[in-house]
Amino acid sequence: MNEMAKISELPSDINPVWAGDGSQLPEWFVSALRVPREEGYVEINGAKVHYFRWGNREKPKVLMAHGLLSHARCFAFIAPFLAKDYDVVAFDLAGMGDSENPGQADTSAERCEFREIAEALDMYADGQKPTIIAHSFGASMALTAVTQAPESFSGLVVCDVIVMRPEVLEEFWKASRSSPGAGDPNKPNTLYPSYDAARARYILSPPQPVGQPFLVDYMAYHSMRRDGDSWLWKFSPEVFRRTKDPEQWLTIGKRLVQAPGPKAIVYGGKSQLFTQDSIDYVRELGGNDIPIFAVPEARHHLMLDQPLAFVTALRSVLSFWGADARR
Repeated sequence: MNEMAKISELPSDINPVWAGDGSQLPEWFVSALRVPREEGYVEINGAKVHYFRWGNREKPKVLMAHGLLSHARCFAFIAPFLAKDYDVVAFDLAGMGDSENPGQADTSAERCEFREIAEALDMYADGQKPTIIAHSFGASMALTAVTQAPESFSGLVVCDVIVMRPEVLEEFWKASRSSPGAGDPNKPNTLYPSYDAARARYILSPPQPVGQPFLVDYMAYHSMRRDGDSWLWKFSPEVFRRTKDPEQWLTIGKRLVQAPGPKAIVYGGKSQLFTQDSIDYVRELGGNDIPIFAVPEARHHLMLDQPLAFVTALRSVLSFWGADARR
């Protein structure tokens, strides 16, 4: 079989621009991308929202949201492992990935974005309510969603969101770091002359090595789009307009503990943003009933470090909640 034939047999997400002939990719990853999925768009607030969907529509519902400037494909190799037992949707947040931004960013839009995509995809059929699994910035938005509409969701799995005591967080930012999303909404995305030039500028935030480097190549490629012979990032600079308020991060510990409904935390055992002191802080705030699971050897971007261990943690939380609901 020639090289072009081999490439044509791979899932469409595996493009030779980032993957070559794909021969170096592990079988678990290729198999996960081969799991049947639906891809489409729904319209919310006058803008197209991009999503993927796996599994059986009659199964319990799971809604997955990514971190800042990322996209739904960070779950494209995670969600297939849930597809046997759940109806899973992962979507691109407004202005990120392949979702449009509905004009100038509305700082209050996050409160309904989760509920509206669940409604648009009929995830409330037969009285069901989706469980949210959300990473980092997406988890902060999900906390707002469950607080604003607690009757709309059955639970929230918070994945390595930044939780620090306010005084610790202030010092963290002073150490040549800025608050998440502190970009310029009025600065247009840079146009790069080649894919390699753009790829060189793809840097995880916070910077970290990853356990599975090929996954960073995969995420980087799908974070860009071609413009003629040039490349640029897919995200809209408008997203920075709704991320400028540092208060959401200074108060996130309290928001997490006070958010209604079942909650669980899954974090990277080597994360810079959620540490043992974060656990102590959550407990001091009154979150003694929130189960907290570490993914060993993972940092903040735990799906890029330890994807299969991350899957195990998620399946454990969902299975426990499902068993509890059946009692």
